[in-house]
Amino acid sequence: MARRWRKLFGAALILALVTAGCGGNNAASPNQTGGNSAPNSADQPQGNDGTAGENVSPEPDPAPSDPARDQLEMLTTAEKIGQLVLVGMEGTVPDEHTRELIETYRVGGFIFYKDNIKDSAQALALFNKLKQDNESNPVPLFLSVDEEGGRVSRMPEEFKDMPAAAKIGGTGKPEAAEAAYKIIGEQLSRFGLNLDFAPVLDVNSNPDNPVIGDRAFGETPELVSEMGTAAMNGLSAYGVIPVVKHFPGHGDTSVDSHLGLPVVNHDLDRLRKLELIPFQAAIDNNAEVIMIAHLLLPKLDPDNPASFSEAVIHDLLRGELGFEGIVISDDMTMGAIAENYDIEEAAVNFILAGGNIVLVGHDYNQELAVIKAITEAVERGTISKEVLDERVYDVLKLKEKYVLSGEPAPGPDAKAINASIEDFDKQYGIR
Repeated sequence: MARRWRKLFGAALILALVTAGCGGNNAASPNQTGGNSAPNSADQPQGNDGTAGENVSPEPDPAPSDPARDQLEMLTTAEKIGQLVLVGMEGTVPDEHTRELIETYRVGGFIFYKDNIKDSAQALALFNKLKQDNESNPVPLFLSVDEEGGRVSRMPEEFKDMPAAAKIGGTGKPEAAEAAYKIIGEQLSRFGLNLDFAPVLDVNSNPDNPVIGDRAFGETPELVSEMGTAAMNGLSAYGVIPVVKHFPGHGDTSVDSHLGLPVVNHDLDRLRKLELIPFQAAIDNNAEVIMIAHLLLPKLDPDNPASFSEAVIHDLLRGELGFEGIVISDDMTMGAIAENYDIEEAAVNFILAGGNIVLVGHDYNQELAVIKAITEAVERGTISKEVLDERVYDVLKLKEKYVLSGEPAPGPDAKAINASIEDFDKQYGIR
């Protein structure tokens, strides 16, 4: 109030000065000491409007609007913590657990797997119902899937399969990758899905790799870079946020991280020459979300997997590669973490290491455990208010940029999508 009063008083004083300068002989000069008025000469200082008096500086331009910052300041601590977690669900319809995750814990979004999706009508109803359930929350939901094409697809059976990344990479044409992921982007966006855990930027450098293989675009970092950045453009053209994965590179592993913890014994020099090249290309082409792999790289960090390693996330990804976007973990319920580490501690350490969103794809109790662990870390000050706000601000900024909303989606035209897939196959001679 005091500041406001001083501003009002200053404005009134300026008005009085201006009036005194323009009022002719009928108004007394503020400097008048008797019957004589102060001379109105050219030597007298002039105001901004040409009147006598002190020079008045113009009001500074207002600061540019920042809707994400404004929204952040309005969120409660619980609402902020919810934005740091993306969860899975059981079944094909929302239940009391999904409603609690939305209404009580304010989660930032959901990931859907094949067992959540029966057919197009059911899937559309599910996605729209979750949006409806989230209407009372101030922040819209991420609705996400792993839709890579090939053997990693969550789409209903009504749709033809998109070719695997290796088939697309085999064309040698980046425009084929962009065209393929435009089809995927259109399909997902018509369902109301707004986040896709694709494209894969791993280089398929190990023929014994049990988990990557044809999910990679190819065996050289140059090809993967070209195809991956084109695929990113295809998704974002339809308002679907690409999540490039699996940093810092899952291509040269012989263990499936869904089951155990792969160990990669490469040093930084080797990573810079191969695995990191596609990720650097993606960052240079404005990648906005990167997924961290569950890998142990002893020559970078002998104690912590990449999933919550400060050396990997903060020093390498954010420091050396210059990434300023969202960092999301791979699913913390995968065997690489669940069989070797405490998931709650892993989630907190991920945030501290520079991560933004913890992915907990399965098990309601695990999801609650992660949310409560982050909450306790915030309450104790282990995660400071500054760190919390920094991580959440980046999430809000991305949601605002892509204009996420709670509006119901119309659903895709399966016949038209299938025709596009057939045309794509014919044009690039893939099948």
